[in-house]
Amino acid sequence: MRIIRYLHDKQLVLAALTDSGKVYNLPYQEFLELTSLAEKRKMTALKLVEDVIADSVPLEASIEELQLTVPIDAPEVWASGVTYFKSKEARNYEATDGKLDATTFYDKVYDAARPEIFFKSTSERTVGPNDPVYLRSDSKWQIPEPELGLVINNHGKVLGYLAGNDMSCRDIEGENPLYLPQAKVWRNSCSVGPAIRLAETVENPYDFEISCKIFRDDIIVFEGNARTDQLKRSFEELISYLLKDNQIFEGTILLTGTCVVPPNEFTLADGDEVEIEISTIGMLKNSVKSLVNQREKSY
Repeated sequence: MRIIRYLHDKQLVLAALTDSGKVYNLPYQEFLELTSLAEKRKMTALKLVEDVIADSVPLEASIEELQLTVPIDAPEVWASGVTYFKSKEARNYEATDGKLDATTFYDKVYDAARPEIFFKSTSERTVGPNDPVYLRSDSKWQIPEPELGLVINNHGKVLGYLAGNDMSCRDIEGENPLYLPQAKVWRNSCSVGPAIRLAETVENPYDFEISCKIFRDDIIVFEGNARTDQLKRSFEELISYLLKDNQIFEGTILLTGTCVVPPNEFTLADGDEVEIEISTIGMLKNSVKSLVNQREKSY
């Protein structure tokens, strides 16, 4: 069971998406309203949804016909770095001008007790399915980072799973690690969706398949895939460090790192299309737009 949100007559509608593809409107405004009510009634969110839709009629429209939005307005999005071996290799390449055999602080982070966790986005900077992600104007080497996202409550309990795109400027981060916030955070630099897979419906969260395709002029210019069982760290470990001496808000999203990295010579271009798909969650599609061009259009 997945939870989606879509626009209808300029109003946001929360809905349940069954594994058979049927869509049922829910009598709640927000995902957190659903999970909060389930907790008060001492039942799972899945059971609450099943009770609600038991006597309901599904929409005639399919999910492909709906104008999907971000399934949750996450107050904050945090992200994890160097959680996969492939990510460590990519970070080393950036930091050493392509010296593949060089050892850097990324090797230390990969093996250290403490994981890398950084602030990624706010609800205002985060976009959803079919919204554009923007290219930072002062970077010449940018890529999408397909990641599994954890939707958590303020105690760190995982409420659900979604797909995320942690847009990244490889040249800015590689120039100096102190530039990480600028390499990761800017307008429309994070997308999440298309649905939240309820946590209680996931038997093994380390069994997700993650794939990414990048299209340019309708031609695939990059394609890659990975599995969450390739993670170096557990989700519990990442969450525990995020919560350490920190105030976390209901509905926070924690992105868990990427293992799908385009070739070192690749960079995104204005007009590209990015598709990130995670098994049993769905496909997150975003167009890529130049922030410079967006500014010119606004004048």
